Formats: sequence, structure tokens, C-alpha cells
Amino acid sequence: MQTPNSTQPDSTPLDSIARDSTPENSIPPWGIAELPEPKPLQWRNWASFIGPGIVMMGIQIGGGEWLLGPAVTAKYGGSLMWIATVAIVLQVFYNMECGRYALYCGEPVFTGFMRCRPNPHFWVGLMLLLNISALVPGLSTHGAAMIASLILDRPPTVDDLKLVVPLAYVSLFAVAFPVVMGGKVYNILQWVMTAKIVMVLGFCFLLGITCVATEHWWSIGSGFLQFGNVPVADGNGGERIENVFTYLFAHGELPMISTSSLIVIGAFAGYAGGGGLANSTYSNFVRDKGWGMGSQVGAIPSAVGGRSVTLSHVGKVFPITSESLERWRGWWKYIVTDQVFVWAPGCFVGMALPALLSLQFTPNSTITESQMSVAQSIVMADGLRNSGFSPLLAKLLWVTALLTGLMVMMPSQMSVLDDFSRRWTDAIWSSNRKVRDSWKPDQVRWIYYGILASYVLWSFLCAFLFSKTPKLMTDFIANFNNLAIGVTSFQILWINHRLLPSPLRPRWYQSAGLVGCGVFYLGLAIMVVRYKIFPLLFAACDVAGTTWSC
Repeated sequence: MQTPNSTQPDSTPLDSIARDSTPENSIPPWGIAELPEPKPLQWRNWASFIGPGIVMMGIQIGGGEWLLGPAVTAKYGGSLMWIATVAIVLQVFYNMECGRYALYCGEPVFTGFMRCRPNPHFWVGLMLLLNISALVPGLSTHGAAMIASLILDRPPTVDDLKLVVPLAYVSLFAVAFPVVMGGKVYNILQWVMTAKIVMVLGFCFLLGITCVATEHWWSIGSGFLQFGNVPVADGNGGERIENVFTYLFAHGELPMISTSSLIVIGAFAGYAGGGGLANSTYSNFVRDKGWGMGSQVGAIPSAVGGRSVTLSHVGKVFPITSESLERWRGWWKYIVTDQVFVWAPGCFVGMALPALLSLQFTPNSTITESQMSVAQSIVMADGLRNSGFSPLLAKLLWVTALLTGLMVMMPSQMSVLDDFSRRWTDAIWSSNRKVRDSWKPDQVRWIYYGILASYVLWSFLCAFLFSKTPKLMTDFIANFNNLAIGVTSFQILWINHRLLPSPLRPRWYQSAGLVGCGVFYLGLAIMVVRYKIFPLLFAACDVAGTTWSC
């Protein structure tokens, strides 16, 4: 459990810290307020300290756990699950540092980026570039395919696009509606994601303990610790699993990773746990939950109701005193408990259970190779239906598996809508001078819902353009997420060491964890570009007869 680096108050006046840390002509300095007293971490106060981690876990039981995890384990067994272990552990450091910034000033880390040089416009442009993957609504398209499977009683094909595309539109409307209601948008997300976790993991666990063979449990469980396993070409057009460390010891060199599976592996790491800018939203949730200085700043209200909910344009910080440091330690325990004891274990369970079902039931699927463009979750449901159960039970399991998959995809797509709208709402709300000067604290909802409506309209177009390639959307989103989380890991490290007072800054091992997160994900992104993207570009140049100019 971390304690501040020093128990002595920072000798620098707080208003001077706020002024000096902000570039001129940028976002106004923080306000000043007292850090509230946190409630003790006791079961009677469970509602106070359970929240952001549950929401994040519910959001992130989506593409990785229900699409890529089963796809990877169906092909490689549990041998590559160690990638999920590394990804989840490193993301714990990332999430906690996002939470650290929000605890101190009540702002999301994205606003912290904009407080740095050269200016907010630069960081808005960079974050927009890194957020491109959010413009591709892969989850709602997968959800539409599952609804079509229920209607058709079979996996949809290209001939069924006239059904799938309208269902994708309906799904987008359906996931946008809940965030319009209630008081705080965060409260709606917390209820929806909690229900999702209970239903999805409950179904997977019940099926796992009753129908999955013991060897599959061992394969997945041990796979989380089989560090260094990678797929390599076997020389016959196939692949085999080699351990990097064992191979290096035996041959004195590293094995050559099979590039044919590199995009899938990168996508698996990109979706394991969370990935991309979605993780940075943890700071928004800490604020909206009211932890630390978040209670002094406010939250984004829903369109219907929540008229008493307001959001300050800039954050507020607290004087560094012995009393405030003691309160800070109490709030930091909330972050540690939320991430180490709620979010991380939930992510491991969320990765393991769908993978178990995939190992057990995918081999029984009757879906042909030409149909494999459908989601792995549909393949798994089809395998479940053809696993020798009685006709009535097989039908029930087919329907239940598809409904469970739908419960995975739709709330996750809702979170993508919220995440994109929330990020750019905060950017406009804090960085635009006209908005700061003329918009009242309760009017932030209109920016949020204006962005959300625009995003839904854009998603309609994407649902049509990418309706034939939902798996391509998933792979693109995940691999681009690797670049985003890699870049922002170093920026979060920078703002937490530069903008926070010295007693509140990360300790060396926390900084090392954040650096490790950046190196891991940037390394994956570079490998995909080097071995998959560049060869495609050069091949296109060769076909065009312009290799030299390329």
C-alpha cells in the first residue's frame, strides 16, 4: 500500500503551484478547496468504495474477453493466456495513475495533458488521432449479428446483410437511450455494468463447472503463468508453440514469431483488461464517483433529470498539510482496493471463463471455414448447440449463449459511446475559453449529448461500411488501442511527476510499472506495423509498379 513520499507538508504555496504548472494562455489554474474525509473501508460503506472498478470491468468484458480471447484459445489452447496476465497487471499501474491525478484535482487525465506545453490544441489533435479506433463501432455490429442469429436460428451470412445492418442501427439506438435517463451518467453506467457482470460471468461459471473438462481448466489456469510462449512457423504452413526462454537456452537465439498471427496476438493484448484510451476514462469515473477532490468538482448530468448535478470547468486542489496527507492516504486506499481487489481479479475471471467455453465447445461447431468471418462467440454458441445435449437443452443453450453474448456487446458499445462523448466533452468544457466564460455548470449536458448524437449518426455510416467485416473492425480497434495506451502511459507519468506536489507523486516502482506499460504496448504496435502493415504497403507498391517511389 503506497504512502506519500514524505510526511512533511510541501513548502510551496498551493496557488503558486497551480499557476506555475500551467502554461500561459492555457486552461485556468486550479481552484482551492479542502480534501474531504473518506469513509473507512468497511463493509457497511461498500457502496462508497465499489464503483469505478466495477464499471471498468463491465466495460472491458467485451471484445477481448468474448471475441478475441475465445478465438486465441480455440487456436492455441491456454498457452498464450500469459499475454493477458502481463496486459492486466500493467494496466493496473496505468489505471491507478489515472486515478491519482483525478484524486488530487478532480480533473480527468485528458485535461492534465492539455495543461502541458505546447498548448491544449496540440493535445486535442493528438488525442483525436489516438482515438480513431473509437470511430469504428465494432461491438454493435457484432451484437446485430447475434440478434440475426437468434432470428434466423443460424449464423448470418453475407446474404443476410439486409437484416444485420438495420439491426445494427437499432442496437446503436438501444445503447444510447439509457445514458439519457437518470441523474448522473456515471450512475446509469454503474447499474448497467453491474448487471452485465452478474449475468455474463454467472452463465459462464455455471456452464464451466458443469460442462467443461478438467484439462481445459488446467490449460487456461496454467496458461496465465506460461510466460514467453509464442507461436512460430513449423515449416509446413502451420504453427507450433515455443517458449522464448527455453528456445533461447537451447539454441542461443530467439525464435521467429509467426507473423501470420501477429495481428490477432496484438489485438488480444489490446483488448485484455481494457486497452487504448478507454483506460484513461478511469479518471473520469473517479471524479464522477466523488472520490477525493472529485466531490468538489461535480459530474456530467444526464439529459433527463439530474438538474442539480453540475460540473466545474476546471479542477480544484487542496493545501498540503499533515491532515490532508492523512486523508489522501485514505483515498489512495480506495484506488488500490478498487484496482487490485476488484478490477484486476474481475478481468482475469472475465478472460478465463469465455476461453474455457471456447476450448470445450468450439470444436463441435458446424460452421465451415468459409463462414469464419462471423464472431467467435457465435461459433462457440453453435458448438454448444451441437455438443450432444438433448434437442430442447441444446436449443436453450444456443439461445442463452447468444443472449449472453448480446449482453456483453451492447453495454460495452454503450460505454464506447459514453467514453468518446465524455472525453471530448471534458476537452471542450475545460479548454474552450468561450465555453468557460458563458456556459453554466449544469449546461455541460448539452455538449455531451450533442457529441453523443453526432457519434451515433457516424456509427450508422460505419455499421453499413463495415457490415461485411466485423472481425476486421475488432482487429483494427485493438491494435490501434495498443498505440494509444503506449503513448499516453508516458504522458500520464509526465503529468503526475510535473503537476502534482512531491508528496503525492508516484513512487519508483509505480513509475516503473507505467513505463513497462508504455514499452509493452508500443512494442506490440511497432511489431504489427513492421511485420504486417509495411509488407502490405510494399506489396501494393509492387502491384502498382511503383516500388521505387514508395
